[in-house]
Amino acid sequence: MVPFRVPSQRNRRVVMIGRNVFWIGLLIGWGVPAVGGQAWAVQWETQEEKEFHLKQQAKGGLFQRWTFDQDHPNQTPAGFSAMVAGKGQPVAWIVQTSMDAPSPPNVVAVSTDCDAGSCYHLLIAKGLNYEYPDLSVRFQGSQGIGGIVFGVRDSENFYATLVDLATSTARVIRMTKGKEQVLAQTSVTLKNTDWHSLRTQRNTIISKDFIEMFVDGVLVLSVEDQTLGLGQVGLVAGGKASLFFDLFHAAPLFSHRPLSPPPAY
Repeated sequence: MVPFRVPSQRNRRVVMIGRNVFWIGLLIGWGVPAVGGQAWAVQWETQEEKEFHLKQQAKGGLFQRWTFDQDHPNQTPAGFSAMVAGKGQPVAWIVQTSMDAPSPPNVVAVSTDCDAGSCYHLLIAKGLNYEYPDLSVRFQGSQGIGGIVFGVRDSENFYATLVDLATSTARVIRMTKGKEQVLAQTSVTLKNTDWHSLRTQRNTIISKDFIEMFVDGVLVLSVEDQTLGLGQVGLVAGGKASLFFDLFHAAPLFSHRPLSPPPAY
């Protein structure tokens, strides 16, 4: 992976997807298909706003990885804060010992008790803002709704990619001014394993922004939306849930910052 930057010419940019770097030229009418649901497209940010937000994202480090193994049990993991969206009382996100975790010995546990969709409980990473994040986590549970939040401005404005374990359903939602809208949803086949994986990317091609959701390594949803931009990231739980999370990763798909110091001459 090499350092890169977005050139100043309009409609030309470097796009990094995963480990690959592509030049996108003057292309018109390149659409992004929806997988498993309908795409909702809302133009919200101007090109100048996008460039400004990219410069602000992920201050304090480009790549983040939380195993929670250095945190003290029965406490909220260091560097995170809890938040409630909707009708619901605060709950505790606490570190617990689990030797069968993907990264032993610790995980983050949460238990919620609210009607599905009436409230969500968020665990937000402090001091990190991403415009186009690549996020992943491992999770375990037998019931409830869990997933990843991003583009978080406050408890009333954020995106979330959610897995409902009881119904084996995946969905992408957008919360704006406290009102939830399901952007896309589909049934998923969860692997026969104790721990599942969830990965979320918010990406861009030319003037289109889209969200991709992967469950157990399979792309299940891709939806176009540009309503929310720069925001915080974290974990989410809802419904009547008892969930465990481990190995939370966060990185920007795009950056104006070099990935390594410049060579000395």
